[in-house]
Amino acid sequence: TRRVEAEENRRRLAEVVEANTDLVLFVEHGGRVTYLNPSARAALGIADGQEAPALERLLAGDTPARLAEEGWRQARDGGVWSREGRLQPQDGRPSLPVSLVLLAHRGRGEERYYSLVARDMTERELREAQQRRHQDELAHTARLVTLGELASGIAHEINQPLAAVMNYASASQRYLAVLGSQPEAAGRVAEGLARIGEHAGHAAEVIKRLRAFLRKGQRRLQALDLNQVAREAIGLCAWEAGHWQVAVEEAMTDNPPPLYADRVLLEQVFLNLLRNAIEANREAHPGSPSRVVIGSRVEPGGLLCLWVRDQGPGVPADQLEHIFTPFHTSKPEGLGLGLSMSRSIVEGFGGTLEAELPADGGLLMNCRLPLAAGATGG
Repeated sequence: TRRVEAEENRRRLAEVVEANTDLVLFVEHGGRVTYLNPSARAALGIADGQEAPALERLLAGDTPARLAEEGWRQARDGGVWSREGRLQPQDGRPSLPVSLVLLAHRGRGEERYYSLVARDMTERELREAQQRRHQDELAHTARLVTLGELASGIAHEINQPLAAVMNYASASQRYLAVLGSQPEAAGRVAEGLARIGEHAGHAAEVIKRLRAFLRKGQRRLQALDLNQVAREAIGLCAWEAGHWQVAVEEAMTDNPPPLYADRVLLEQVFLNLLRNAIEANREAHPGSPSRVVIGSRVEPGGLLCLWVRDQGPGVPADQLEHIFTPFHTSKPEGLGLGLSMSRSIVEGFGGTLEAELPADGGLLMNCRLPLAAGATGG
């Protein structure tokens, strides 16, 4: 009979729910949990026969707030609410990353009940973390390669203040030798010591900048001033630009709102864009002065754009997107990883990195990044 078939179907459905590897909970609208399948009890540390706490206590992070603000309403009105969130085991283990689906069901009359289905995303989160570590290690290796390529400029930056320190120290020694017969030499010694301090400070600043650029470790996300990070990148390639007669001009917006990223990785992206532009100018204008312009602007949609434009030969229009392909390079000594890695870094911060071909030649690179939470574009 139909009644027997219905009972059999319910029994089979119960067996499926019990055996399911996904976490299944039955919940009343007030949040009282009336059922957990074995997978849910194991994941949440709730023993058989043990009463489950209210649903809100099983949720972690911002998931309880999202459930209260939108979850119940969307499930009631549309039948389903889904999002990624976190569940909190009750036995002291860390919270679990899960993909949540809240389904509304109609019981007798107007009475409703809900089922919450959650899939454990821990393995995916671990894979993503491992992928980020690999990307960070590759980025660090690329910074070491960049440092090697900039070695002559770095040596020049350090040698200049050190040579000045030696000159002022030598002059101060001479003035000290005649101090008994020429008391006014004391003023010269004091001036020399002051200059030694200034130039030693400049050398120390260069080394500090390099150490920061080569830092290895976990990503440190923080609110950043886009212009400041860009100017640090300009400083790292200043000698190289001057050597090839490339003037780096700034067209920065005033007081940009902060963005949220890792300073070293972002500086690495900007430095790569600048060095590519300098190299393009060098290729198109060998032995002649040229310029690269780096600028920033606030764009609609809560975005900050840093752009770099060169006066190089550009690239064929049908090859424009290929410049972001790993190992694609026009340089005989290049690896072709710079732009590919830069795009991956920018996308990791929720941004985009794109190339354009201006009508009057050269190449324009646009790096768009989201503003920090709460920041506005004015």
